[in-house]
Amino acid sequence: MIGTGVFTSLGFQLESLRSGFALLMLWVVGGVAAVCGALTYAELGSTIRRSGGEYTFLSHIYHPAAGFVSGWISATIGFAAPTALAAITFGTYLSSVFPALPARWLAVGLVLLLSIVHGRTHRTSGGFQRWSTTAKVALILAFVAAGLSLVANPRDVGVRPSAEGVSSVFSAGFAVSLIFVSYSYSGWNAATYVTGELRDPRRTLPRALATGTLLVMLLYVGLNYVFLRAAPIEEMVGRLEVGYIAAGYIFGPVGADLMGITLALLLVSTVSAMVLAGPRVLHAIGEDYPTFRFLSSINARGTPGVAIFTQAAISLLFILTESFETILVFSGFTMGLNTFLAAGGVFLLRRRQASDRDSDRSADGRGHEVDGDGDGDGGSEADAPYRAWGYPVTPLVFLAVTGWTLAYILRDRPLEAGLGLGLIAVGLAIYAVTRARDRRTRA
Repeated sequence: MIGTGVFTSLGFQLESLRSGFALLMLWVVGGVAAVCGALTYAELGSTIRRSGGEYTFLSHIYHPAAGFVSGWISATIGFAAPTALAAITFGTYLSSVFPALPARWLAVGLVLLLSIVHGRTHRTSGGFQRWSTTAKVALILAFVAAGLSLVANPRDVGVRPSAEGVSSVFSAGFAVSLIFVSYSYSGWNAATYVTGELRDPRRTLPRALATGTLLVMLLYVGLNYVFLRAAPIEEMVGRLEVGYIAAGYIFGPVGADLMGITLALLLVSTVSAMVLAGPRVLHAIGEDYPTFRFLSSINARGTPGVAIFTQAAISLLFILTESFETILVFSGFTMGLNTFLAAGGVFLLRRRQASDRDSDRSADGRGHEVDGDGDGDGGSEADAPYRAWGYPVTPLVFLAVTGWTLAYILRDRPLEAGLGLGLIAVGLAIYAVTRARDRRTRA
């Protein structure tokens, strides 16, 4: 979860919000919504015990076409867009320290270099990712501690609610800014992509999703409080490198340069993880659908080279043709719609389970349920799915916050919303063509 967003979002949020209370509430509201979404996903994942996240959920609850479009979104922007954003942030932070280096071409070079590395070898980077994540958490904690103790002239953040702050919370700017926050929290649902590999999803899945999200929310609130406390708002408005700017006021010019280099290097692991993991979705689509068989190609060293460089090409397209903010809002809207439909599916899933239990009682003829999990297979209570804590409030909170944000983007950012809806339409068209071709192939 800890990647690009928390080090870049504040500058864009300051363009429409100036209240410290509203700015910090963004991260609290976004975190609460993510926790509610995590609890909802825990129920979905422990009920539909198959890896794949939204692809599996939407296929099972709605229709295979919905699952295909979800997979299409993940394959095209779910990984490619965050890869581009992380690479752009890497370039921006590094060029802040070394102005002669162009940020955009640093981003291009990083994506190409890591694509070549992962396209040539098949070694796991799990250990490297664990180290880099630990380093990120330690860096954030150290940064927060320094910001609370070393700032010579701290700014008044204004965390107490005021009339202006409360009004800002219900503004269009707050709703659109939640997209930046939602992007920063993206990854809270990642455990559902490996549900089928968990020993006890009923216990481990909600624990992983909820506790991880709560921890990240605390880190994010603390980090943004320090940004606002350390640096003048006027210097951070519209800027990506807010961490570098705040570090200048905490550590001085030399410390800021070191912090800029450190943040840039930590973002290498973020790009590396997505370059490594994302092409596996494209590779799986190539295996499942004959139309995209070329994506399933494996090179001599056993890596999906075609899928890796296909995703790299999409990421480079984002880097070279669109601005950071446009990419973020566009991808945030599309992925937000994806999670909105998945979380809403918990109500349909429970209704379907209730109907199945009624059918089981009728079939059993004795007026009691057949098994503990209500699916009629004789399973024990230990096999029953996890039930979302606070249902139906928790899924409704997630749906309300996400739906509110999506509605404001449709109204205030129609270009990005239109691009997202267009991508979904293209996915549906490709699904129809793919199904027709696959039927002819089987025939």
